[in-house]
Amino acid sequence: MNTKIFLVICLMAIMPGLYAQQQDTKTLHETARAFMQQGDYTNAIIVLGHALEKEPANLELLKDLAFTYYLQKNYPKALETAKPLPDRQDADVQSFQILGLVYKVLDDRKEVEKLYRQGLHKFPASGVLYNEYAEVVATRDGSEAIKWWEKGIEVDPNYSTNYYNACKYYYTKNQKPWSLLYGEIFVNLESYSRRTVEIKDVLDDAYKQVFASLEEEKKKYLNQPFTIAFLTTLGNQSSAIALGVTPSTLSLVRTRFILEWFDKYAAKFPFRLFDYHHQLITEGMFDAYNQWIFGSVEDLQVFQNWTASHSEEYNRFISFQKGRIFKLPEGQHYYQALTK
Repeated sequence: MNTKIFLVICLMAIMPGLYAQQQDTKTLHETARAFMQQGDYTNAIIVLGHALEKEPANLELLKDLAFTYYLQKNYPKALETAKPLPDRQDADVQSFQILGLVYKVLDDRKEVEKLYRQGLHKFPASGVLYNEYAEVVATRDGSEAIKWWEKGIEVDPNYSTNYYNACKYYYTKNQKPWSLLYGEIFVNLESYSRRTVEIKDVLDDAYKQVFASLEEEKKKYLNQPFTIAFLTTLGNQSSAIALGVTPSTLSLVRTRFILEWFDKYAAKFPFRLFDYHHQLITEGMFDAYNQWIFGSVEDLQVFQNWTASHSEEYNRFISFQKGRIFKLPEGQHYYQALTK
């Protein structure tokens, strides 16, 4: 037989085996995820099916299959695929999240609450699950939901969404000090999203409302040492806003606040947000930081004029901010529910 023909026949014989080896589970999974990102859910399901033929118990593949069915709005198949996952020994937080999404779209509140309670029993330090559970509870009882957002903040202080929801809740319930504190923590944990702009607006208005009714606010928190310390120190700087609450006057007020806080309260109430303020003041970036929060939502033209005339200062702050990770330690949870 001609040598060249023999080699061709041999290559044809081994090609299917080589192709099968190349199609390992990892490759198939990556391909499926690419289809998911493109919105081609049918092809993603086909490829995930082939991957599961090789590894039928693979949790990551099953989670992606359930989520793809969910995105495709094939909710019966999503439920069928996701329902067994939380009961597995290797179930993770995402296993509960994905099934929770399906239950929520099916409006099965009883099952979704039961699911999240099961998840929190297995993962008692998951800020994600505390938030998911609180959002479901909030549809029937906001005063109950805030307890779970607070618990999420306490046990998982770097998960941003609990702060986002708690900030909005306290703003609507006229508990402005905690709307201010949680809102500003949120914009530092999640600095460049649609939600960031929303919370900056809340912060801008909440400061105005606090200064307009400072003594009334203090009366609500008489038995809460941290909150009283915060409001008292803030009130001691109120002369600086005699001409109104603006980004410039807030920068001055908040600078004086930090200097007094570190003199009187920092040792008793360590608080990462105020440590960060102190760092920015020391490094000459606190004005730019305040403009970033308040100026950008108060008056866009004035803000643009400020950044144009302070471009070096503002650019230095933005570069610094994007190059750091704002991380909160455990043990700095000071909120206490108001007594009726």
